[in-house]
Amino acid sequence: MDPQIRIVARAERDRLGEGPVWVPERERLFWVDIAAPALRWLDLASGAVGTRPFPEPLGWIIPRAGRRDFIVGLKSGFAVFDLEADRLTPIGDPEPEYPDNRLNDAKVDVAGRIWAGSMHEAETAVSGALHRLDPDLTWRRMDGAYGVANGPTFSLDGRILYHSDSAARTVYALDLAGDGTLSGKRAFLRFPDAWGWPDGMTTDAEGCLWIAHWGGARISRLDPEGRLMRAIALPAPNITSCAFAGADLNRLFVTSASRGAEHVPEAGALFELDVGVRGLPPRAFGG
Repeated sequence: MDPQIRIVARAERDRLGEGPVWVPERERLFWVDIAAPALRWLDLASGAVGTRPFPEPLGWIIPRAGRRDFIVGLKSGFAVFDLEADRLTPIGDPEPEYPDNRLNDAKVDVAGRIWAGSMHEAETAVSGALHRLDPDLTWRRMDGAYGVANGPTFSLDGRILYHSDSAARTVYALDLAGDGTLSGKRAFLRFPDAWGWPDGMTTDAEGCLWIAHWGGARISRLDPEGRLMRAIALPAPNITSCAFAGADLNRLFVTSASRGAEHVPEAGALFELDVGVRGLPPRAFGG
């Protein structure tokens, strides 16, 4: 049976909703509208939605362990963002040689490192890469080249990094060592044309991957071997990412985009689904 789908926030339809992240200390789900550009948040207790415009494309936001501020990924690179002080402090640009690129999607591994993809903003060049931001605020290019580097997530034990090139319709698996090095890159899943393109991902408490389908109007659950276990249709064509939230991590929130689907009323909404499984506790950046 398909789960009940609730539209949580659509007063301001996201042009390119992305990067949902649950921050339990604030009891808020944060996400971004890359194209607005804006940061948005949902207070799970009250249902209130907030927004903060940004001066440039904002790809993701990640909390910092033991602190009140965040790390964000911008077109100009990594930065620290203090929401209460409304202050944005640059860290650095990992791709100064590609001024038309922007940071696109990111997740934190078990060691507190951020893994962030990049992409050519106009999607006309294969200049994207996968970068690692360490707790000392230094970074390193780890893999490339990608058309659209997207959707990182990890296996339950943290020893496999899943990462996709949306443009190539391929999700890759890479072995992740304790020191942050990668090896053994292989294709984990190739999307058939009818599925659209792989976008954001998350891992549930059973070690299965949930993948958003851009152009596919659905999310899918796959086991650790890449076998399709479940597909859930959604009332918007461009589904971008997903994250478990709430005190019991049993509420799955899904972002979408109205870009290219302006005629669809639900496109660009934030959806909530009860899918019967729990997510993993969110990780904060260690620096």
